[in-house]
Amino acid sequence: MSTDNRRERTAAALGFFDGLHIGHQAVIHSAVEAGKRLGTPVSVMTFRGEPELPKFGGRHDICLMTYDDKERLLTGLGAEHIFAYEFRDIRDMSPEDFFRNIVIETMNAAYVCCGGDFRFGKGGRGNALLLGELCVQYGMGFEIVPPVCIGDIPVSSTRIRELIRGGDTEGAAVMLGRRLSYTLPVLRGRALGRTIGFPTINQDIPAFMVHPKRGVYSSTVILDGKEYAAVTNIGVKPTVKSDDAENMETHIIGFDGDLYGKAVRVELLRFIRGERKFGGLGELRQQLEADKKTVIEKDIPTLSK
Repeated sequence: MSTDNRRERTAAALGFFDGLHIGHQAVIHSAVEAGKRLGTPVSVMTFRGEPELPKFGGRHDICLMTYDDKERLLTGLGAEHIFAYEFRDIRDMSPEDFFRNIVIETMNAAYVCCGGDFRFGKGGRGNALLLGELCVQYGMGFEIVPPVCIGDIPVSSTRIRELIRGGDTEGAAVMLGRRLSYTLPVLRGRALGRTIGFPTINQDIPAFMVHPKRGVYSSTVILDGKEYAAVTNIGVKPTVKSDDAENMETHIIGFDGDLYGKAVRVELLRFIRGERKFGGLGELRQQLEADKKTVIEKDIPTLSK
């Protein structure tokens, strides 16, 4: 089968790209550079939902970002055409059908980039080497982008998940190439924070996303392009709640507006302390004052540089 030359050819990047960490960014960058050489736009094939869960031990809390954030970041990296699939819609394709239907017919690829661990087709039978053979067969350029390492540790989504679950958001940020963030709608809470001088926004981290270690984090909140220092608690609020429902609660320093219903991006900078139960609201307020002081003294000067 020949590629349809009536449509614009593209330099294509293939991958799940969960988290769009610096290794994924290297694949996108290679496609961007190929597009510049060939004078073609960049296309990206990725997934909209969760990957196949059994390969992650059946865990559901595996995704590092929402699809909306992924699309925003891909566009910022230079992707002009994004083809996003639900895994269930393509998981039964043979490797050859995947190549023909997606790489040739949909992406109209003239050049293809992927990581060395890229798998495609039913049961993951297709690998990067087979992809290269198919590209040669159909006259396309092809590039396997080598892994990116920090020290001698390859950057991977699996390693980033481990860091986040352990509370090491600083280490995760190095591998992500940006701060760990969650863009989520603000929900109505019980407004108890306001009664002790600490109004907060409440957000629920979806079950399919990686949940950070429970505790208090120094954070920032992005509102209308402005960055605010903040203090974020992730957990079950044991001092004031009796159930075990986890959520993310953020006090934005220097802001007291109404954000209910809006999608707000919270960036977790570093872990301050673990979650604990206090003797009452007065004791809780004292600790929150100490947490806020920590952020003001240690993190705001860093943010302002």
